[in-house]
Amino acid sequence: MALSPAATMVTDSVTKAGTVKLSAFSTQKPLEKTSAATIKSLESAPLVNLADQLNDAERRKYVKGKKLGSGQYADVFSAHLSTNPSTLYAIKKIKVIEDFKDGITYDSLREIRFLQELRHPNIILLHTVYSTKNQNLNLVLEYLPGGDLLQLIQDTGGTHYGMADIKAWMAMLCRGVYWCHSNFVLHRDIKPNNLLIAASGEIKLADFGLARSFADPAQPMTYNTITKWYRPPELYYQAAHYGGAVDVWSVGCVFAELVGRRVFLGAIPDTDVNMVGAICNAVGTPTEDNWPGVSKLRGYIPVDAADVKPVRGKEHWMQQFRAVGELGVDLMMRMFALDPNARCGMEQALRHPWWTAEPRPSRNEDLPRRGGGVRQMGEDLKRRGGELPVEEEGRADKVARKLDFGAMKV
Repeated sequence: MALSPAATMVTDSVTKAGTVKLSAFSTQKPLEKTSAATIKSLESAPLVNLADQLNDAERRKYVKGKKLGSGQYADVFSAHLSTNPSTLYAIKKIKVIEDFKDGITYDSLREIRFLQELRHPNIILLHTVYSTKNQNLNLVLEYLPGGDLLQLIQDTGGTHYGMADIKAWMAMLCRGVYWCHSNFVLHRDIKPNNLLIAASGEIKLADFGLARSFADPAQPMTYNTITKWYRPPELYYQAAHYGGAVDVWSVGCVFAELVGRRVFLGAIPDTDVNMVGAICNAVGTPTEDNWPGVSKLRGYIPVDAADVKPVRGKEHWMQQFRAVGELGVDLMMRMFALDPNARCGMEQALRHPWWTAEPRPSRNEDLPRRGGGVRQMGEDLKRRGGELPVEEEGRADKVARKLDFGAMKV
């Protein structure tokens, strides 16, 4: 995140030991030549809070417009640059919550931290952060008026897209996730309504409220994370250690949803038992034969031999996803490997021959568009990580909005 120009006033030099020397004034004279009277007057002058000055300067750069979305966690506004009204932004005002230390949720801290670290064309851009007098944090994000990918998937009557469009969207998603993993960050909440669309047609991965760094092997991790329909089996079995494979499974779910235009692994009610059943029916039952060590996971429940579903072969996948061709099905199957150690990584996925086979990915300017994107952007950005949107009428897997509070653990 770039500092404002005023920040250059406070840094004079850096010593070899790495200590920053600070001063509020720039002078042409060496300090030893400054008169005693001048030094005395400077010592008696009131101290200036430079942090507040820089924060106020950053805040004055932007002019808030209409409210795009409002929720318990955050409000989202349109905004423009004070010096140029045509330069648009989205400002996410995170509300102070008294139940949390300093009024800031863990989700907010995660989101700010990782968006500051990750800069990529397929990850939403955080321009800056400033606070207001009531201590609300304001995240200045790039303006994404195209809505989200879920809108396009659900608009079966008005939005038509083909395999070239799916390939373009999936390539953008895979590049964004690959960049996260290359920087040792797990997103842990990849789903269509966290994939926002820029005016250029590019997909932007958003909502890093559940993200975390790759863990120390000795440090246990929460298994109660990732929205259930996109959660891999190892988390249902309460794995305490995992890596980028959990995101790869979610990417596979988005891939299947784009093709079928419906949730691939859904259950009503979406209890853990029902979700594991959905995975067994669609992919196969995890056993020691197809996933060595699975029975040692804390949440694993043995299955009677008569109830074991064999791992689905290529012929079964081709029946459901023939539109992506044999190469596309092969890539999808690699993303849905039950054993996370056998699941492909994002680099392997991006090197798969499906990308270079016909049809080639659509150009950004040729990708389908849908109206109402600005409002949808506000609705998406206002939510906390792990929270589901209120589903539109007519969707087969419609559920009420829910928030997985357990997902807020580190």
